[in-house]
Amino acid sequence: MKITDASIHPYPAGDSTLARMAIEAAGLGFDSIVAIGDAGDQHYGIEVLRGAVICAASAKEVLRQVRSPAVRGADVVYVNAGDISFNRAVVSIKEVHVIRNIHATRRNAFDHVAARSAAERGVAVDISMAPIVQLRGTKRQRALQRYADILSLQRRYGFPLTVSSDARSILGQRSVRDVRGLCALFGMTGAEIGEALSSVGRITEPHQPVRVVG
Repeated sequence: MKITDASIHPYPAGDSTLARMAIEAAGLGFDSIVAIGDAGDQHYGIEVLRGAVICAASAKEVLRQVRSPAVRGADVVYVNAGDISFNRAVVSIKEVHVIRNIHATRRNAFDHVAARSAAERGVAVDISMAPIVQLRGTKRQRALQRYADILSLQRRYGFPLTVSSDARSILGQRSVRDVRGLCALFGMTGAEIGEALSSVGRITEPHQPVRVVG
């Protein structure tokens, strides 16, 4: 399976062009990237998928946005995580591929109910490297703990994980080797990291069987 950086933000959302970030990603060991926004059909030597991020206050609003032309054309649809009831509802929406920004939620906002539903429907939780790289002190430790909590649920229920740099410039991109080291900080094994890095292709295939653990 292809090794994918599950989320980058090229210009105009970020500071670097898509072409420059794609070339950088290839040099860092990736086979593909998910570019948030209008990525077009360019490849730049690696596969470029288009991602769309939904930020909404309710599941009803998510349903409205997933039906919009801008989101329907995306290869990967992300929703920013919210409170416990929101997350439980969102993982049941078939058009949603990935829940992101889980590090910014309260502990237990993604609980066993959401985890089981995510496993049954093949909805992934994204592990962004940005908080680990950019935050310091208590905030960084809190993000690492949230990721450790998600990993514990993933091991029990078997929902997919994705890994993203969440980079907004080439300076924020990280190599596959660096990603492995950062994920190890909250307990991911080498096999688990490899599985997460290659999961984007599977979560976008609706007929891929999903195994529920526990």
